[in-house]
Amino acid sequence: MTEATTSGRDPEAVSKFVEGFAAQLVEAGMQRMPARVFAALLASDSGSLTSAELGEQLRVSPAAVSGAVRYLSQQHMVSREREPGSRRERYRVHSNQWYEALTNRETVLKRWEEALREGVTSLGADTPAGRRMAETLAFFEFVDGEIAAMMERWRVHRQKTFGG
Repeated sequence: MTEATTSGRDPEAVSKFVEGFAAQLVEAGMQRMPARVFAALLASDSGSLTSAELGEQLRVSPAAVSGAVRYLSQQHMVSREREPGSRRERYRVHSNQWYEALTNRETVLKRWEEALREGVTSLGADTPAGRRMAETLAFFEFVDGEIAAMMERWRVHRQKTFGG
């Protein structure tokens, strides 16, 4: 029996939301199966489901769930947890998953900035390519600073809106 059924929610409405939100994530660039798994976890009351529960709800194989969870874990959008006394894993989406995902992008931006700095040096700051590289570097430094400031504002806003 699915979580939607046991919680009194209309399983068809839940499925419609999951597929609709997953479609939006796919349109934004996420792979289809990770988008579906993420949306299903987000729509679950507990924020946590097993591979079997996800497979049943989404009507997909355990292998499809496993691949999707691997991708989502790498993106810091879900985590794996062991059920106490069991070998079974549960997959969990946290209330701060967007924060975690964006913070992870910050690390990528830092690596790109370092590579671009090397590019400016290698190409020469006074060459057309070097200037283009320097402008790209300046953009990523700007974005990096804005993300850091935005995340601090989010922490304050989240605390005021939702508490601890």
